[in-house]
Amino acid sequence: MRPVIERRRLIVRGVVQGVGFRPFVAGLARELRLGGYCGNDDAGVFLEIEGPAADLDEFARRLHVDAPPLAVLTDVRGATRAPRGECDFRIVESHRAAGARTLVPPDVATCADCLRELHDPTDRRHRHPFVNCTHCGPRYTVITDLPYDRPATTMARFPMCPTCAREYADPTDRRYHAQPICCPDCGPRIFAEHDGVRVDGDTNVLIAVQSAIAAGAIVAVKGLGGFHLVCDATDPDAVARLRGRKHRPAKPFALMAPDVAAVAGLCDLSAAERDALTAPARPIVLLRARRGAAVAAAVAPGLDELGVMLPYTPLHHLLFAPVPGHDGRVPRLLVATSGNLSGEPLCTDNAEARGRLAAIADLFLMHDRDIAVPCEDSVVAVSGGAEVPLRRSRGYAPMPVLLQQPGPVVLAVGGEVKNTFCLTRQDFAFCSAHLGDMGTVDSRRAFEASVARLTALHRVAPEVVVADAHPGYATRQWAERYCAERDLDLVMAAHHHAHVASLLAEHGRLGTAVLGIAYDGTGYGCDRTVWGGELLLVGPDPMRADRVGHLRSFPLPGGDVAVRTPARVALAVLREAGIGDGDDLPPARALGADERALVESQLSTGVGCVRTTSAGRLFDAAASVLGVRHRISYEAQAAIELEALARSASTATELPWSLDGDLLDWAGTFAGLADGVRHGIPAADLAASFHHALAAGTARLAARAADAAGVHTIGLTGGVFQNRLMLADVRTRLQDSGFEVLTHRRVPPNDGGLSLGQAALGVAHARGGIPDAGERGPR
Repeated sequence: MRPVIERRRLIVRGVVQGVGFRPFVAGLARELRLGGYCGNDDAGVFLEIEGPAADLDEFARRLHVDAPPLAVLTDVRGATRAPRGECDFRIVESHRAAGARTLVPPDVATCADCLRELHDPTDRRHRHPFVNCTHCGPRYTVITDLPYDRPATTMARFPMCPTCAREYADPTDRRYHAQPICCPDCGPRIFAEHDGVRVDGDTNVLIAVQSAIAAGAIVAVKGLGGFHLVCDATDPDAVARLRGRKHRPAKPFALMAPDVAAVAGLCDLSAAERDALTAPARPIVLLRARRGAAVAAAVAPGLDELGVMLPYTPLHHLLFAPVPGHDGRVPRLLVATSGNLSGEPLCTDNAEARGRLAAIADLFLMHDRDIAVPCEDSVVAVSGGAEVPLRRSRGYAPMPVLLQQPGPVVLAVGGEVKNTFCLTRQDFAFCSAHLGDMGTVDSRRAFEASVARLTALHRVAPEVVVADAHPGYATRQWAERYCAERDLDLVMAAHHHAHVASLLAEHGRLGTAVLGIAYDGTGYGCDRTVWGGELLLVGPDPMRADRVGHLRSFPLPGGDVAVRTPARVALAVLREAGIGDGDDLPPARALGADERALVESQLSTGVGCVRTTSAGRLFDAAASVLGVRHRISYEAQAAIELEALARSASTATELPWSLDGDLLDWAGTFAGLADGVRHGIPAADLAASFHHALAAGTARLAARAADAAGVHTIGLTGGVFQNRLMLADVRTRLQDSGFEVLTHRRVPPNDGGLSLGQAALGVAHARGGIPDAGERGPR
């Protein structure tokens, strides 16, 4: 009996362009002897497939099971068609699909096959700095429009040579429809510049760069999404010069090591950390440094961890590879920090880099392929065997979070530090790459340009805009102007409500009953005070969040000045806890007489003080009480160094804490710290004790509030939960008490994830209204 012949039309949405999906579809169809065609459009990949019904079912199954490793299928919709008698399968030209847009793939590190070609002297792409294929290479940072085809990338200006064109058109070739395909005959070129003198030729350029690094120079290297500033990480003088020129006195530098073996020689490396390090995204991974690791101390002063990444472009790999015929010293370990002055946006353009980095770099390593989208390196840590994103950017952005329901186009502008923004389209939420702090005019211009770029790429116009309720945020002020110009609704989202909504959105749990613990530095509270240690109960209505617990508040003498001066916070906390003047404790000795008198006056009169419940500031206070850090030069420096110290503890003492209704009182904890310092208990042991006390009190307060509300799920969010000691301790205590615990896996717990929560609340607002953050929000 002859099989029944059917024809089906499929629309596949997701990351299905630039990842070898069409060649995979064509190969699968031919393997199963099916006819039809497939192609790209603005929505994704469209295809019609014809053959026996059983074979079509097998095709549909394997479409999901055997898809290329970089493909992400979010939706496959089908319809029947009349058979046409087609027996062959072909890939057809891309076309437009009105009102639809596909997903933009992220950049992907060089694959093993391309690396073999890079290092094979017999291969025509031997030592080609731009070798790539359908499984690797630039994506997001070269795309100028959709669908993702070569004319809509910054590779459009490099016509393919005949050999590359044949590979591109050959369905059996690994580079079939690889849009950035190129070779030494037709691809971009690298060049070096020093004092206005240009060096050309790959070999000459790499010799110049490696020689400069060996001599202690700082090199600006153009990568996928911007420039790195690179120097020898084992050279203390080079690292010190980079710190001075970049105006970055203490914030740790990222490292680039040639391979996993080199990383293992520097750091302890678990299986989960190795997986994170070698993932296609190739993020910076925070790893515990080995004692005596061969790296300059100034790379990460005061810390026990190093942020390390592996090379993720062919050019990076060539920096570590000997140049044939040249016996110069090859780098073993590089500092690879962002190409900018501290506080400025990333440099992406050659001319821009020449101007802005001239006072930092001794040599420039550039190429002539344009960067369409700036994109910083991503940063992750590992806790409990799973990745915790700390900065979501290259390799992850712009992959969307799938929302539970489609909604209007919402633009959420994020926070003031670690800024990202979020754009929703249909049921997708697209978080931008990391943009940084909004404290400079250049940063705000970069933010505005990025918003314009992403809205244009998706061909949408925002219908609702969401901003943080803080009246002083530059992002809120920008949103007010943007909405006034376009007559749009502006929704003000409460800071900590947005943190909790972010966590729930990434887990697909909006609309379920969850208690969120939102611990961070400072955020605008719904009572117009400064919050940062909140327990918020959300239920079936995601627009409502009730404040059911918080840390005991305390004054910040000098407001933002106190944020930069942990010793001021410590004096305020000690006074609030009734510990006395604390003249014999480190924070009192850290301040000069005039500053100490000013702080005492502010605390006595309340003038120049704001009250806060900030968990982050409590970590600052503890760091100062223990003599760890009294002034900071980068955000959370004191807390980060306190965590590092706690990891070195040999034991931990029990420090007291208490609950007073819905309030966690830390006064006994600080009294115990002060006594410990006076009795000579090691600072590391006291640091660990502080972590345990705050975690124990937090878990008990949360369990009490969750039990009272009949809630069985508790979420941990906010920048404090970047602290893996705190994260693991609170999570373990709550799990041991029988609760399901949600933590961040897709977006950072810090303000880098805030925009996703704002966007989710914006969708909720459009579907029925969200309480005004200042009057009817969390309470």
